[in-house]
Amino acid sequence: MTDGDTGARDDAGPDRSTVLLRGGLAVVLLAAVGATGGWILAGEDDPPATPPAAAEALPSTGTPGAARSTPGRSVPPAPRTTAPSRSAGLTVPALVGEDFKDARDELREKRLGWRLVFGSGTGTTVERTSPEVGAEVQPGRTVTLWVSGPAPAATVPDVVGDDCDDAADELVDEGFYPQYRTGRTGTVSRQDPAGDGAGRWNDQVSLWCGAAPDDDGSASPTP
Repeated sequence: MTDGDTGARDDAGPDRSTVLLRGGLAVVLLAAVGATGGWILAGEDDPPATPPAAAEALPSTGTPGAARSTPGRSVPPAPRTTAPSRSAGLTVPALVGEDFKDARDELREKRLGWRLVFGSGTGTTVERTSPEVGAEVQPGRTVTLWVSGPAPAATVPDVVGDDCDDAADELVDEGFYPQYRTGRTGTVSRQDPAGDGAGRWNDQVSLWCGAAPDDDGSASPTP
């Protein structure tokens, strides 16, 4: 009696797992071939590349997360503020070319002082001023006037017996300058040069106010 062969034979054929593995590879190859055929039929030369990840959009200012401006819409500019302009105030009037007497009166109307500097030429017109024409000045500022010719002749007014302030105003109006010998209050008891005498513009006239002068020219109290 011979023994029966009940086990599986080694040469019965390839292992089942090997068969399954080969079958799976075949399926993958067929799928790849089919896909390649699809690209060719579609007219594509190269297979589509994997789409890149979407890049984060940044605003033009370079600040992430900032709102982007809508095309076609203009952003209104920031309002501009204008500082209030400073007032020009009082300025030296256009006096060049005017007669110096008219220029002096115009300065007086504007509550400005004046100083006359006479020249060696001819005429009585203003050649220049200091401060210059158009310069901003404050009330009471003295403006110097340069006159083309020499100081003209003038008659000294008689102010004896007048109030000292009134006498000074009259002298200034006529082109003279008062010089106070005994103060600026009271009545003028004496003047030098005497009234109705000859003089020139810018000459000084001495006044004795509030006291009678002695023979030596000094003042003594009025009784």
